[in-house]
Amino acid sequence: MPSTPRRAPQVRAQPLIAVRDVAASSRWYQALLGCEGTHGGDDYDMLVSNGDPVLQLHAWDLEEHPNLMGPDSAPHGHGVLLWFETTDFEASVQAAQGLKLAWVEAPHENRNSRRWEFWVRDPDGYVVIVAAESRRKA
Repeated sequence: MPSTPRRAPQVRAQPLIAVRDVAASSRWYQALLGCEGTHGGDDYDMLVSNGDPVLQLHAWDLEEHPNLMGPDSAPHGHGVLLWFETTDFEASVQAAQGLKLAWVEAPHENRNSRRWEFWVRDPDGYVVIVAAESRRKA
């Protein structure tokens, strides 16, 4: 079937990741990104920024979601990079330093994308990138 260009409706990503401890992961992401949890609890939380969903956290091994079974059957997040844009990069860097995490890539300017960014691993091993536009002119 040939592909026909069409006007796409507005689409918004709302990634959902499986984690071992929803409450702890929620606190970690809230600290790093300056967002807030709207659901809370041990099974699920939705994190929002200015009312817009940015990430969903779901507990591993809940019976109603068989595709989230077996947290030890594969490396967490293999092939997945969770990318977040922020308007306050310095605050995110300070938050990351406060979390005392190991950098995958320390804060730097990516000259290809013209973004400031850093890469870290969350408590479950997912790679998280926090980026912001560079103020440098091309």
